Amino acid sequence: MGRALVPDISVTDPRLLVTMPDDLNAATGLDALTHGIESFVSLAHNPLADGHALNAVGLVCRFLRRTLTDPGDTVARSKMAQASLEAGLAFTNAILGATHAMSHQVGGLLDAPHGVVNGVLLPHVIRYNARAVPDRFVDLAGAAGLDAEGADGEKAAELLAEHVRRLADDVGVPSGLAALGVRERDVPVLARTTLDDACLTTNPRPATEGDVLDLFRAAL
Repeated sequence: MGRALVPDISVTDPRLLVTMPDDLNAATGLDALTHGIESFVSLAHNPLADGHALNAVGLVCRFLRRTLTDPGDTVARSKMAQASLEAGLAFTNAILGATHAMSHQVGGLLDAPHGVVNGVLLPHVIRYNARAVPDRFVDLAGAAGLDAEGADGEKAAELLAEHVRRLADDVGVPSGLAALGVRERDVPVLARTTLDDACLTTNPRPATEGDVLDLFRAAL
C-alpha cells in the first residue's frame, strides 16, 4: 500500500471489454457486485459511497448477463464499465467486509479466481450480516431490482442472497468452494487467517473464528 501505487489518471474504456473471455467477464462482474454490496453495509459506509454502491449493484444486476449473451453489446459493456468504476469508488471510501476477507484467503491458498470465490461466498455472508444491519439490505434488494417493498430487512436479505446465487449460476460460477479445490481440511487455516484480514474490521457483524468456520463450511 502507498500513494506511489495510485495512478494520477485512469481510463475506463468499455470498448476494451468486448473481447474478454467469459470466465473473466463473469468473475470481474461478480467482484464489482460484491464491492457494491459490501461497501453499502460496511461499518465505514457514508453518503458519498452509498450512492455509488447502490448504483453499481443495480447496473451489475441488469447488465452482466447481457455482456455474456451478447459480448458486443456496447450499451451493456458501458454499463458494466460504469458499475466497476462506481463500485471501486464506493469500496475505496467505505472498505469491504467478510466476503472479501474470506475470499482473499482462498485465492492465496489455491490461486482461485477472486471474483468467482466472491460469487460463491457472497450469499452466505449476506445472510450472516442481515442479522446486524437488516435495514441496509432493503435498499440493496431494491437496487438489484427485487420487489422488497414492505419486506423486513432479513427477508430482503434472503431475496438478495437468492438473487446473487441465481446470477452466479447464470454466469457459470460453481455453487460451492469444493468445486474450486477447497477441502474440509483447508477450512481451519482459512478461517484463522481470515481473522487477520483488514476487510473483516469493517464487516457490520463481528465474526469469531468459529463464525468464519461455519461460513466456509456452509459455502463448501
